[in-house]
Amino acid sequence: MAQSSVKKVVLAYSGGLDTSVILKWLQENYDCEVVTFTADIGQGEELEPARAKAQQMGVKEIYIDDLREEFVRDFVFPMFRANALYEGEYLLGTSIARPLIAKRQIEIAKQVGADAVSHGATGKGNDQVRFELGYYALKPDVRVIAPWREWDLTSREKLLTYAEQRGIPIEKKKGQRSPYSMDANLLHISYEGGVLEDTWTEAEADMWRWSVSPEDAPDKAEYIELTYAKGDIVAINGEAMSPASVLATLNKFGGKHGIGRADIVENRYVGMKSRGCYETPGGTVMLKAHRAIESITLDREVAHLKDELMPRYASLIYNGYWWSPERRMLQQMIDASQAAVNGVVRLKLYKGNVGVAGRKSDDSLFDANIATFEEDAGAYNQADASGFIKLNALRMRIAAKKGRK
Repeated sequence: MAQSSVKKVVLAYSGGLDTSVILKWLQENYDCEVVTFTADIGQGEELEPARAKAQQMGVKEIYIDDLREEFVRDFVFPMFRANALYEGEYLLGTSIARPLIAKRQIEIAKQVGADAVSHGATGKGNDQVRFELGYYALKPDVRVIAPWREWDLTSREKLLTYAEQRGIPIEKKKGQRSPYSMDANLLHISYEGGVLEDTWTEAEADMWRWSVSPEDAPDKAEYIELTYAKGDIVAINGEAMSPASVLATLNKFGGKHGIGRADIVENRYVGMKSRGCYETPGGTVMLKAHRAIESITLDREVAHLKDELMPRYASLIYNGYWWSPERRMLQQMIDASQAAVNGVVRLKLYKGNVGVAGRKSDDSLFDANIATFEEDAGAYNQADASGFIKLNALRMRIAAKKGRK
């Protein structure tokens, strides 16, 4: 398809340098109308300047949508029902935001009659895959324009020169920007680049924005209680809250106590290794609490099966397959497992650590009469274990008699 054949494109627009340059570049190189879409998913930035900047650049249709509740309710919470961790450490804060942005972008494209969508993800990262797999899953015939794979503006200096030559308003001047590439939403904030590209160099202390260091956290532990209904947190310390409010509140608790920092070298889907630092205070608390409430409410084999499937589920999200049939299938199974995941978890927050101080549920499968080390009044016949053990040892006994090891 020739560039000139694109009439209208919906751009995922932040108002920063990259997407502001992309906006102008699309107008010049595709001679098309650009519709901007800016999502509020809790990144903590004022978004109205993006509207003013888009208007200044001649954009007539501007969408700035508050998606915080939808983000946590329909994306973060379902993911945490699975206890998802990528490569055992990453809580998928960036990964889980991309399918929502893609979904809303396609909805706008259909609404305004656009024949293309565009994003600012580079050709080296995972986000291009996540965005575009979402686009194609939701609108199979959509045209995708990925400027970083087309243009020759391959450095920040070239972007700044392009912006200056065309009068694109850029607030942050050279020398004032963060040395890191950062992405933030209600679940986390990530840091890449700068000194982090040397895997032997420790992250700078003043890099972190959401949490105090564990050394500087309060010397007194704090206890909180989380109430669960069908695997989701519905109240904190007895106060009912919406999904977004739950996560925002837990971010404050976790950040106050130095919880949720991670320094990871991960394997990107495109093939390279990448080092990133992440702050996920609320998510770290949520993961610990969810596993605690599941520990008393899930059947053993259901819990073990969930743990076996979790790495695959996490990889699907990391690699951009949120809208795939296999992720949807896994989600149905995970959600079905949560029917009895109800109750209250009490946590102890102290200097970077989350400890479980108690858990209770009307749906608990824990029976103190059976588990006790004291007299159980016949609730459990210990002699039954003899046959159980012998049956499970049978294959090994047969092999041993044959001299096999």
